[in-house]
Amino acid sequence: MYKENEFQLKYRKKQRLELAERKPMPKANGLNEVWSIDFMSDGLTNGRKFRTFNVIDDFNREFLTIEVDTSLPSARVIRSLEIIGEERGFPKYIRSDNGPEFISHSFRRFCCSHRIRHRRIEPGKPQQNSYIERFNRSYREDILDMYAFRNLQQVRDLSSDWLIEYNYDRGHKSLGGKSPVEYARSFSPFTPQQFSEGAKREKTAKKVLDSPITNV
Repeated sequence: MYKENEFQLKYRKKQRLELAERKPMPKANGLNEVWSIDFMSDGLTNGRKFRTFNVIDDFNREFLTIEVDTSLPSARVIRSLEIIGEERGFPKYIRSDNGPEFISHSFRRFCCSHRIRHRRIEPGKPQQNSYIERFNRSYREDILDMYAFRNLQQVRDLSSDWLIEYNYDRGHKSLGGKSPVEYARSFSPFTPQQFSEGAKREKTAKKVLDSPITNV
């Protein structure tokens, strides 16, 4: 019909995914060498969808942040990583999938400005990002699938409490039964991020221990 009436067909230009050069996936031999990042999604009881942006340190499986919101564009991703980097320094590598937030020009500029090598896994091979995939599974089973969330703040609060338990109290077989924070301390002096709930808990504990004893 289009040809008979000489209508001009309109084609949508398809954005092609730039093929990532196949390079060996980086292996973390120390703290803050490799971060793995990924998104997850779920919904509130009113049907509204939300996403989480998760970051871990591959070396000690430490959870660095879970950002929760209905929209997490590249700018929010970069802001989260900037906050972490300001507290603990930036990694040598970041590992991710090929999501649009991670192949954007702004994300590339962020990596270049901090001399971070960005390694993207091959499409359809999530096992190449196995550390954070394992973390995502635990987070989904313990939090996302366990609760019916009424609002975003509830998601953030429950995730924050779970973060503390995961980083400070939960032992990992791959870490010799130690928690991520305990494992990190066995290699070097360790200071959790100042913005994290774990840092707040540690600061409070130190304040109590350092306070003078008063006789009544």
